[in-house]
Amino acid sequence: MSRTRTAVLAALALVAGVSGPAVAVTPSSEAAISAIPCTVDYKIQNDWGSGFTAAVTVTNNSAAKSSWAVKWSYAGNQQVTSYWNSKIAQSGTAVTASNETYNGTLATGGSVSFGFNGSYTGTNAIPTAFTLDGVTCNVDDGSGGGGGNGGGSGTRVDNPYSGAKVYVNPEWSAKAAAETGGSRISNQPTGVWLDRIAAINGTSTSMGLRAHLDAALAQKGSGEEVVQLVVYDLPGRDCAALASNGELGATEIDKYKTQFIDPIAAILSDSKYASLRIVTTIEIDSLPNLVTNTGSRATATANCDTMLANGNYVKGVGYALAKLGAIPNVYNYLDAGHHGWLGWDDNFAPAATLFKQAATSEGATVDDVAGFITNTANYSALKENNFTINDSVNGTSVRQSKWVDWNRYVDELSFAQAFRTQLVSVGFDSGIGMLIDTSRNGWGGSARPAGPGPTTSVDAYVDGGRYDRRIHVGNWCNQAGAGLGERPQASPATGIDAYVWMKPPGESDGSSSAIPNDEGKGFDQMCDPTYTGNARNGNSMSGALPNAPLSGHWFSAQFQQLMANAYPPLS
Repeated sequence: MSRTRTAVLAALALVAGVSGPAVAVTPSSEAAISAIPCTVDYKIQNDWGSGFTAAVTVTNNSAAKSSWAVKWSYAGNQQVTSYWNSKIAQSGTAVTASNETYNGTLATGGSVSFGFNGSYTGTNAIPTAFTLDGVTCNVDDGSGGGGGNGGGSGTRVDNPYSGAKVYVNPEWSAKAAAETGGSRISNQPTGVWLDRIAAINGTSTSMGLRAHLDAALAQKGSGEEVVQLVVYDLPGRDCAALASNGELGATEIDKYKTQFIDPIAAILSDSKYASLRIVTTIEIDSLPNLVTNTGSRATATANCDTMLANGNYVKGVGYALAKLGAIPNVYNYLDAGHHGWLGWDDNFAPAATLFKQAATSEGATVDDVAGFITNTANYSALKENNFTINDSVNGTSVRQSKWVDWNRYVDELSFAQAFRTQLVSVGFDSGIGMLIDTSRNGWGGSARPAGPGPTTSVDAYVDGGRYDRRIHVGNWCNQAGAGLGERPQASPATGIDAYVWMKPPGESDGSSSAIPNDEGKGFDQMCDPTYTGNARNGNSMSGALPNAPLSGHWFSAQFQQLMANAYPPLS
């Protein structure tokens, strides 16, 4: 339950030039209210006895400003420990919050919000006086309780998906419903991708972040609602691929912080959205690339070596976790690749160690991580039922098959559960949960094996029984034969918070050929169906569908294939 200033400060008396106790607003005092140059709404959103989270909204009723500073003093020993959407300095009991580079403009009648965490002993009284640029402000009486719109507890929970609906993106839903047969799945929840700075405010053809959050409030009614966001714009993003390269250069870490993460945090911390459970998938693919595609490995790339050397993946992820994790209703899930990437002994433990390094950099702690997500935008089968990693054929282990190639895992569920244990062993909280993206890993249809393969050889046994029909487990772009997987659901297995459709089915992984664009998206040969491969896919054919558009753009042929090959099948 949030606490707020419960009485109007004696600003009416201040305007009148007299002192005295707070007074109620009456019709005769409305003129005095309108004369007050600014209003401050200070709410304590969470208080755990030795610390607290506060949200502050300042409304400017005087001339427009290009910069601002809000000051107050504490009666006790409160100390600000971290903050967002403003720069906060404290000297003794006196606190000054000044604008960031991106939110200095404050129009007449305009408002700005910021927040912070603090510590204290004894009591945590709310300040009684605030100034904006040296002028005394009114303190809002907090009517409405500051709990955000709609019902819902607004308190942090172990699994945000438990007992909650999940936001259906109306933009994706409309595209799905427009496809023949698409209405069967158009009401499913999918992730909202913030993959460039322009996506935050939206464009003439796409909704921005606030528009999505407002739509989520409209959908939630009186219950709980999860909103799924993919935060994806690191400098030098996805260094081993080109279709998913981003707009920021390898050295633009400051731009990432101030023009991407900070504005997102400013919106998410708006008390209007406090009743939503906001799940953030943090920066897919980039950290795993530092594990597998650097140094002396055959799969190494110069771009990945650069990002390992400059540290900007680790810094960017740490900054994002710290900023977003400080918001009480945000749940950060860090990307953890997939079993066909990190399942080998050489990658498994080093990945967990690297993730711990990122999660404790730039002011972040492991407490800023609610969990991890695997298989994001990938195709790895959820559960291979026709063989296990412990099987052998004529004395030859399944691990020695060409498909498994000495991996410790054959599917996403076993990998996610085991990797969760590894993550806890390196210092992540024992309560972390895993998400698995099942949007495109169903592998149903007529090609789905009905049972195990023949035991004539280990390769025949594995290839004849495996659901995942890719040519190679390293193939990732618009895969031919793929189908919709398990529908989104909460708590489906031990250690798994949810199966999710974080990648919206029908949105391309990348173009089949080079397409000029202003989105920072390059052409990757792995999306060309005629490409014969590289070290990262065993020099195999790419397995990609032809005639694909840019990544994130609608790909009707792929959407139809996903429905046709859905498993469980669509009714």
